[in-house]
Amino acid sequence: MAHRIVATEYDRAAFMQLVRGMKLPVTFEWQQGRDRSLDQNRLQFLWAREASEQRGDVTADEVRCEWKLIHGVPILREESEEFRLIYDAAIKPLPYEQKLLAIRFIPVTSEMKVPQMVRYLDTIQRECAAQGIRLTDPDGELASYQARYRASDEHPQGENAKRLSGEAMPARSERRARTASGASQ
Repeated sequence: MAHRIVATEYDRAAFMQLVRGMKLPVTFEWQQGRDRSLDQNRLQFLWAREASEQRGDVTADEVRCEWKLIHGVPILREESEEFRLIYDAAIKPLPYEQKLLAIRFIPVTSEMKVPQMVRYLDTIQRECAAQGIRLTDPDGELASYQARYRASDEHPQGENAKRLSGEAMPARSERRARTASGASQ
């Protein structure tokens, strides 16, 4: 299926020109919002590397998988019935370690729009601060960009987020014990 992002008036005019030239009948689907930004994506990878280095017990990829499972899944389950149905049927019944392995291959953050990615990054930043993990502050331009999309209402956090993902993240000591016993492989 064709995919096109319309972000400017020029994009809109070009799309309308394309539509005028199409043979009828034709069906369109659209979704309000824009895909997560490249800057948001780079920041997520930077933070995963920083958290991994400071924790010392996991790789950056493992950190990203934890974040996707614990923080990203609840956001998508809350906002997408299709994602919730598929996740609940195929992934939710699995044990935690298998979920972590599976989540590597399941699009989570790549499915997010900018406001969802803002929520995701905000949650990660709060979690890391609470754990004493220092993350690079986003540059001023990205911070102001994210502030425009930040919702004024509260979003699921803590126990509510765990309920939405169907998963509670094991304590750090439990994750280390699993890793040491080879359970994470």
